[in-house]
Amino acid sequence: MRVLTIGQVAKQAGIGVETIRFYERSGLLKEPSRNKSGYREYPADAVARLLFIRRAKDLGFTLNEIGDLLALRVDTDTTCADVKARAESKIEGIEERIRELQRMKRALKTLAASCHGSGPASDCPILKALEEERP
Repeated sequence: MRVLTIGQVAKQAGIGVETIRFYERSGLLKEPSRNKSGYREYPADAVARLLFIRRAKDLGFTLNEIGDLLALRVDTDTTCADVKARAESKIEGIEERIRELQRMKRALKTLAASCHGSGPASDCPILKALEEERP
């Protein structure tokens, strides 16, 4: 079995060494064995696991959710429907976040339109609106 150093794994996975160590501490990546000199020796499949983690992160999954997905991969009772349900739940969360961001954008546009862009900051309607207490 071919073993890799942490630097080799990091390079192949396109992530930093500290990120790998973080994933080890988080339990997403099994801590590797060490050689006689104390250097970590990673199995080649560590790269595939890190790529999985990175792709899941890119899709918006949290580290806890990624841990759950990794567990689903090895659970023999898991079905595609289980995984699909996780993905659909994530989509719902993303759609809610999009609605929230659109609301924030509308509010900021309204504030920006209220400001003429001249005069002292103490008279800025944007700052005044942020200072107001709303019920």
